[in-house]
Amino acid sequence: MLALVLGYLLGSIPFGILLTRFTGAGDLRKIGSGNIGATNVLRTGRKGLAAATLLLDLLKGTAAVLLAEHFVPGTAQLAAIAALLGHMFPIWLRFAGGKGVATFMGLVLGFAILGDLHWAAPAAYAVVWIGLLAATRYSSLAGMSAGLSAPIAAAILGRYDLALMFLGLALLVLWKHRDNVRRLLAGTEPRVGTARNG
Repeated sequence: MLALVLGYLLGSIPFGILLTRFTGAGDLRKIGSGNIGATNVLRTGRKGLAAATLLLDLLKGTAAVLLAEHFVPGTAQLAAIAALLGHMFPIWLRFAGGKGVATFMGLVLGFAILGDLHWAAPAAYAVVWIGLLAATRYSSLAGMSAGLSAPIAAAILGRYDLALMFLGLALLVLWKHRDNVRRLLAGTEPRVGTARNG
């Protein structure tokens, strides 16, 4: 129970909203796509805030895994699931949260730090995410592809238990991107740097 509560509470911290509000950049939910993640923070024109949001959203996933395993050994996976759910469905925002790409990477990184997973897994996540974003400028496509890389990497590394969990989390990430998928298929998805990209 502690792992679930800890993971959810950490995951539900809306860093994008907090940073933009405290720096006078406005209500993030009324900007661009209305999403609370780093891509939308970028539309405020504050690149530093966007980078900070991405880093903090990532680190809260890592922290959830490490703290849960420290206080209640064997509960890291429960905390990981709860952290991503907290980010996507935070009670403070009436369950309207982010899409989970950065937090998911933080979870993968957490398991690598614990020694449960080879460092190749978070490295692959980062390469797919950054590489596709640079090549296509579609934030949604890059994020979804990075999420799908996690279960594949875990399976290749022989951690089938983590692969199964990551697959479930990756499907959640895809579901949160369902509107982006429709726009990608229709050829109407904006690229990073245009007026709107959710």
